[in-house]
Amino acid sequence: MKIRTNDLRLISRASLAAFGTYFCMYAFRKPFAVATFDDLELWGIDYKIVLIIAQVLGYMLSKCIGVKIISELKTSQRLTYLLGLISVAEISLICFATTPTPYNCIFMFFNGLPLGMIWGIVFSYLEGRKFTEIMGVLLCTSFIVSSGVVKSIGLFTMATWGVSQFWMPAVTGALFILPLLFFAYLLETIPAPTEEDKELRVERLPMNKRERRSVIKRFLMPLTLLIAFYTALTAFRDLRDNYARELWDSLGYVGDISVYSSSEIFVAILVLIILGTVYAVKDNLKALLTYHGILLIGTLSLGLATFLLQAQLLSPFLWMVITGFGLYICYVPFNALFFDRFIAAFRINGNAGFLIYLADAFGYLGSMTVLLYKNFGMSQISWLRFFINGAYGLAVFGSIIVIISYFQLKKKHHSMHFKPISHEQKI
Repeated sequence: MKIRTNDLRLISRASLAAFGTYFCMYAFRKPFAVATFDDLELWGIDYKIVLIIAQVLGYMLSKCIGVKIISELKTSQRLTYLLGLISVAEISLICFATTPTPYNCIFMFFNGLPLGMIWGIVFSYLEGRKFTEIMGVLLCTSFIVSSGVVKSIGLFTMATWGVSQFWMPAVTGALFILPLLFFAYLLETIPAPTEEDKELRVERLPMNKRERRSVIKRFLMPLTLLIAFYTALTAFRDLRDNYARELWDSLGYVGDISVYSSSEIFVAILVLIILGTVYAVKDNLKALLTYHGILLIGTLSLGLATFLLQAQLLSPFLWMVITGFGLYICYVPFNALFFDRFIAAFRINGNAGFLIYLADAFGYLGSMTVLLYKNFGMSQISWLRFFINGAYGLAVFGSIIVIISYFQLKKKHHSMHFKPISHEQKI
């Protein structure tokens, strides 16, 4: 498909607005993870683990609430929700800094609670368009790059400005308030999907409770398998993200600020190139099945790279890059692109936000479960060893799920007798 000048302008403006908005959101969520909070405990538990659990609990609850809120979201409500939720997150960080330990940990829960719904709001501006793949993959690279970048900025404020590890999250967030307002304004200027978009990708509509239940009933088995895989991906991704400093330190990069950003930039570029090309696949079922092939590449990359590291055939830096690639080439599609094509392929009257948040609700439950298991059941094992074991487990489990899902969805689509998109619609 040719990209016309007007299309290119839309893609550029929408991608910049969405990327910038979500990038800024990470400044309110992730900087605290670069602090160590050494020699602090609560009820015999490492204080950093307490903070991570508190934020993940808030984030997980937010995803559960988002199943309803995001699926029912109207276009007129988006900006108000976006700015209001970010405001609550920053106020929570200020309260975290001003409240004595260990009582301040409750505010990390209230920081995570609003932020979990930002993704659904931002993606709602992009879904259901013929170029959603391109815009969506650019948006998704924001959470690959942003986590490392905002951690570097957080570490910089402590090392250079002398900001304490308790004030650092609020200070880092405050640095991004004005950019966030700018990008949020840009989001509001994006035009609504055209009639051609609606024909190719199905009009996206708010969903009520009955409609949500109907979708789950019709696709119970494939959704169960895919959500199980995504749950494992989320747990592994959060492990890598929240304990990036411990992993890099174990690999010999103690005190290296740049490594957090440089490694993720390589990952983002690879993911961007591969996933961005799927937009050229106009048939929605073929695109959905293509994503299965990409998911399989990701799971195999995780296992192979880890084996090569242990065989001393791969450097630690390249291992982190390749495992990051394998993780995010699987994780990114589930956050936007996979379910956008799922809705279009099966002509579902609804929106991708519902399926994304349904998966996320279970995903963060899995993340919290793994974190608790590591702390209480596998405390004697280092974070690096735990991460390596997780890479092998995800490689095997994910590969099996992807193969089964591929054949199930193909059979399901065939049984529903959908007509292929005509040649005229593709052009």
